[in-house]
Amino acid sequence: MANRLIFLTPLAALALSGCLAKTAFDVVTAPVRIAGKAVDLATTSQGEADQKRGRELRRREERLGALERDRVKQQQRCDDGNADACAKRDAAAAEIAALSASVPVEPRR
Repeated sequence: MANRLIFLTPLAALALSGCLAKTAFDVVTAPVRIAGKAVDLATTSQGEADQKRGRELRRREERLGALERDRVKQQQRCDDGNADACAKRDAAAAEIAALSASVPVEPRR
């Protein structure tokens, strides 16, 4: 039994030294990893910013399309003599003008 213990002790020491070294490495590098993760969460990458801008532009363009359809419908009703439709048409036109300033215009080819 004593022979086995003498033989296994160096093997156990080698095996545990690797675990201890890994644990020590993890403890030492943990603050750097945590700080890096915090910076990553706090900042927006260029790709994320581009995606967000694209979603916002699509939302505005969809709203402009809906407003334009509504304005045309209200114009037809206004032409038929509906005064309430004329007011709705004017409100839609005002919102179109406000939104149009924030949507970039693509150059014609």
